Amino acid sequence: MTTFEKIYEQVKKIPKGKVATYGQIAAMAGNYRWSRVVGYALHVNPDPARIPCHRVVMKDGTLSPAFRFGGENRQRELLEKEGVRFLPDGRVDMDACRMAYSFD
Repeated sequence: MTTFEKIYEQVKKIPKGKVATYGQIAAMAGNYRWSRVVGYALHVNPDPARIPCHRVVMKDGTLSPAFRFGGENRQRELLEKEGVRFLPDGRVDMDACRMAYSFD
């Protein structure tokens, strides 16, 4: 399995209404130092319908300004549609919406 495939498998585990950070996905995929690699992988996501890259955000809840599938406004729209809560400053409410770590 390639690094990108490992990353995609972890992103698929993020449930609707939850988010994960780039670092969280990196660690779950096998290397906590792959945060940037996660970003690269999501930017070339071959199947956004099955690999919900919109659920991956920065560690402080900031959305990706480089969200490839419609920009950060589209990312927010997709997350809000799933019930993800946002703080007044526009960041995801990480206390309420961060997915629990999973290392299976």
